[in-house]
Formats: sequence, structure tokens, C-alpha cells
Amino acid sequence: MTGQEIRDMDLKYNLHSWSKQKGLNPVVITKAEGIYLWDSDGKRYMDMSSGQVNSNVGHGNKDIIEAIKEQADKYCFISPSLAVEPRAKLAKMVIDRMPDNMGKVFFTNGGADANENAIKMARMYTGRYKVMSRYRSYHGSTFGAGNLTGEPRRYPLEPGIPGFIKFFDPYIYREAISFASEEDATKFYITKLREQIIYENPSTIAAIVMETITGSNGVIIPPKGYLEGVRKLCDEFGIMMICDEVMAGWCRTGKMFAFEHFNVKPDIVTFAKGITCGYIQLGGVAVSKKIAAYFDDHLLSCGLTYSGHPLACAAGVACLNYYDKARILDNVNAVGKVLGEEEEKLKAKHACVGDVRYIGLWSAIELVKDKKTKEPLVPYGKDEGGTMPGIVKSLMKKGFCTYSHENMLLVAPPLIITKEQLLEAMKILDDVLSEVDAAIGG
Repeated sequence: MTGQEIRDMDLKYNLHSWSKQKGLNPVVITKAEGIYLWDSDGKRYMDMSSGQVNSNVGHGNKDIIEAIKEQADKYCFISPSLAVEPRAKLAKMVIDRMPDNMGKVFFTNGGADANENAIKMARMYTGRYKVMSRYRSYHGSTFGAGNLTGEPRRYPLEPGIPGFIKFFDPYIYREAISFASEEDATKFYITKLREQIIYENPSTIAAIVMETITGSNGVIIPPKGYLEGVRKLCDEFGIMMICDEVMAGWCRTGKMFAFEHFNVKPDIVTFAKGITCGYIQLGGVAVSKKIAAYFDDHLLSCGLTYSGHPLACAAGVACLNYYDKARILDNVNAVGKVLGEEEEKLKAKHACVGDVRYIGLWSAIELVKDKKTKEPLVPYGKDEGGTMPGIVKSLMKKGFCTYSHENMLLVAPPLIITKEQLLEAMKILDDVLSEVDAAIGG
């Protein structure tokens, strides 16, 4: 098929996510390798968002592809009630990489149903029904995960499920209060959260669910002591601490999991994306030894036809082995340092850049109309003029492929990117931000 034939058929029969369907003109991708994508006209793009922040090892990884082929030759699907080698091996590999309090894994199809099942487990284990999560969060768009989500993608699910409670993020850049230090900010946010827990009746709260580091809503990194403070609150009131590591996990931040930066041990960890890097869909819920032991004598009322799908688990085993073999964490920390330095230069140079936040090879550039007032380039939940999609298209035309959310540009390249490749990409970003400066009169 020609590129135009593919595009025409795609638009005729497919519904595209998070989009008004009229006027779409998707780029037709015909090849992908490493950090690069090629369209049907042969134009090359740098994948600077790792797809959906999941293609951590890039495209065309031979280790993962061969593992899938080898497993397909044996069998593709076996019921999850039976034991198979790739599922057993991957479960052990996951637990081996978790803190020493973690016990078992329940595999899912992706991040949303990982969060769905984590909520169910927390409710069953505690006998409570309320679940607290943050406003600037995205945990998936299925009904339970969508109610857990705090940002505008939850709106179509309202009125929502009773018992889902929201609290505010430690978002210092946008806070109306000025803090002398990160520790002062943490004291404020933890004090307010404790107050809210008391007002909600702690004996009814099953879990506090957080993206360890807020993802698409701005790569908001918690201030010093914040996660430790949440851990103490959970211990005080018998609440399960659930860390959503769907986007943050698997080396993205410079550690295997983001919570390792903050000296905490969650009760439950959800994951997906980087466990197979999108080669086959897979997610999961890791639970503590205490929770695992509870289900020895109590029914685990969770189940999925494709739980621990053998092909996906074989891909996962190969993927985790590749992280070690290729010393991915070393590259993330080395090239991630360059990413931070380059983004600080962009912040200093461009009138439209209000803030930059980065950790490992994961970052967000927050765009504003005015640096002094911090007025967002587009209002929260509204971009009727298509300002942000227009910026993304300008980047795409120059070969820089990423996505935006609210007034944020996400920069999260595959973890195999080299310093030279990163600098080439950041020059494109610099050029497009100059165009944004001109548009706002900066």
C-alpha cells in the first residue's frame, strides 16, 4: 500500500484516541529502528517521547524480537491458571528488582488494568472502600482507573464511583504560597493531606495512590521528604501506599523504579510500559509479602484472560535482561545529565519557557505566556485554538516526534539515546521554542 492509501484507510476505519476525528492527518510510519521512525516518504524522525514513554530500549531490539519468536514456536497462549516458564521467570525477575518487602506479582494487560486491580486488592485486604489520588494524575482511562485519574481525562466518566477522593499535588511551581525550602513545602503538603485523611475518616480509606513522579501532567518531582511523609501517614492510619510506576519505572528516572530515589517501600507497585517496551502489551501489580500472605486464605477476586500472556512474559524476560546487558541505567544517568543541562539553557534563553523539570531521561518543559506571572500558554483543560498541537506539529516537521499535555511538552527519549543524538534533537527544540517566543512577543 502507498502511504496515502494507508492514511485513507486508517482515517476511514479507525477512531484515534484523544482527538476530534475531523481534520486528522496522521503521519504514516513504515519503519522504526533504535530511536528513529521513518514515514512513507522516507523522512526520518527522532522518537523523543519513546512512543508513549514506553519504548525504553528503542525500536527493533533483536533480543526481544528473538525471544518472542522462540516463544511463539513453543506456544502462544496458555490459560493463566496453569504454570508456564516465561510467566514464572518474569515474576521472579520483577520481585528480585523490588524492595525486600515485596512478595508476588499479578500480571495484567497494561497500566490501566494494573491500577484497577491494585485498587481491588487494597480494598479486599483492608476491608475499606475509599481511595485517594491526586488531581494532576493520570492512571488510565478505564472506568476504575479513570476515576482514579485526577486531570480532565476523568470528566467523561463523571458522575464517578463513590469513594474516589482527590488531593492536591506538591506542585511548587504553581503554588500560591512561597516556600523557603523544599522541606517547608513538604511540611505544608503533608500537613494538609493528614488533615484531609482525618476529615475523610481514616478507617474508611483503603489506599493512597500516586504516580511516584507525576508523568504526562508535568513530570512533577516530589519535594524532599514528601514521599517519606506519605509513607508515615499510611503507616499511621493503616492505609496502603500504592506507587504507580507505569511510566516512571524500568530505568526511566535513572533507577530501576522512581520510588528508589525517595527511600520508601510501597505496599503495592503498579507497572507496565517499560517491562516489555511495547513489543507486546503487559502490565502488573506487585504486592507486599503481607498482602500476598493474606490471599493465601482469602479469595483473590481478580482475573484476566490474558494475565501473564506467555508471549508478553517472554518479551519481558528478554527486556529486563537487556537492561542489565546494555547497562541502560548507566546511559540514563550519563545522558540524562546532558538533558538537564540543555533544558536549563532553554529555560534561560526562551521567554515561553516557565519551568523545566527533569530526572533521568524524563522531562517536561512548561510553556507560559509570561514568565513573571506564570500565565500558562494555554488554560488548564482548554486549548480551543490548538496552540499545543501546533507546536507539536512544528516539531514533527523538523523531525522531532513527541506529544504535549496541557501546557507541557514531554521530552522522554528512548533510554538508548546517545549524547550526540540528544544534542541534535535539542537543537530542533530550541528552534521551535524560538518560534513560540515570537508568537507571544517574547
